[in-house]
Amino acid sequence: MNRFFNLILALLIFLMLTPLMVLISSLIFLIDGEYPLYFSRRIGKNNKSFLMPKFRTMKSTTPQEASHLLEDPEQYLLSTGLFLRKYSLDELPQIISVLMGDMVFVGPRPALYNQHDLIALREYKNINHLKPGITGWAQVNGRDELSIEEKVRYDEEYVAKASLGFDIFIIWLTLVKVLKKEGVSH
Repeated sequence: MNRFFNLILALLIFLMLTPLMVLISSLIFLIDGEYPLYFSRRIGKNNKSFLMPKFRTMKSTTPQEASHLLEDPEQYLLSTGLFLRKYSLDELPQIISVLMGDMVFVGPRPALYNQHDLIALREYKNINHLKPGITGWAQVNGRDELSIEEKVRYDEEYVAKASLGFDIFIIWLTLVKVLKKEGVSH
């Protein structure tokens, strides 16, 4: 999808989701007493760092690393966090990153700044020239359950098959997976 299409679609979705995002923000603040948005430093196109907004699902004292690498991630979850993660509602603020041009709807998921192995493998496989996406081919084929090598293999497949039709197919699969709550391990 080109920049214009991503921008128009992101603006429409942002306007439609604003009431829901205000409600989620209010619940996080009122129930858990935490600032609702969390800005995660991520690696984007050409290995450029950017701040990606998400709804906070974990305590502000949680170590900054991928949650699957934490010894006991459940100890850090907010009471609203499990529900938000289960339905991927924590991802909604990423629409702001699409509006700002740091992300697109479909592409490789942005690596955390400290996921050096994923960043290096994407660099080696020439995946780093793509803008990261809210969803992607790896997301709909296993998400948290995939190894880094498998994620990059799916990223390579995405590059080979990239088209508007394939992007629409991935968005459709994402909606199906989210509704079925598939691929979320924590």
